[in-house]
Amino acid sequence: MIFDLTHTEEFPDPRYGNKSGFYAVGGEISPERLAKAYPLGIFPYYAYKTERICWWAPQERFVIRPSEIHVSHSMRNLINRKTLHCTIGEDFAGVLAGCACIDGRIDEDNAWLGPELIDTWMQLHDMGLAQSVEVWEKDELVGGLYGFVCGTAFIGDSMFSCVPSASKLAMIHLARHMEKEGGTIIDCQLETSHLKSMGAGYITYEEFLGHTKGPSSIEWK
Repeated sequence: MIFDLTHTEEFPDPRYGNKSGFYAVGGEISPERLAKAYPLGIFPYYAYKTERICWWAPQERFVIRPSEIHVSHSMRNLINRKTLHCTIGEDFAGVLAGCACIDGRIDEDNAWLGPELIDTWMQLHDMGLAQSVEVWEKDELVGGLYGFVCGTAFIGDSMFSCVPSASKLAMIHLARHMEKEGGTIIDCQLETSHLKSMGAGYITYEEFLGHTKGPSSIEWK
């Protein structure tokens, strides 16, 4: 079943949705709406220029457990060279802009991170519900990622790299921080070979819900 959210503020139980993960259409994008959606494993993903709002809720969740992240030999060498360094929450707007605009993404017909969604994420960050990891080369922002925070989970939304492996470095920094602070999963939303190589695997929807209950218990500094 694919739900129509046009005339409701509530999200039907994702377990009754389409097995493909395509969950619903319609509704609106707002901080309040996304604050309800993400802890339930629901997220918007659609071409903002051409399509009606589409919502997804995969029942098998592709996640990285922070303590089990795979750090390759080449990444260890990159970390040891110390040519790049990471921060948390220092430039959320810059990370959003990087994810939206790198390689001209924002001008493509299938671009999904448009002005309305960017503004919504900025509001979520101001509300303490979204966080970013930045990668710097000296004083230049060269990569990063951002996502929604709740319970002991970080629900990743997007990442970018202007230099090789910057997004991988951001993910490693995030995992190490979460492990230190008692975080349990980094939800990756959709499977990619990039994330699979870093140790991501599937858990059930029920297990996912066990990690996302309540406000974030992780210190994001």
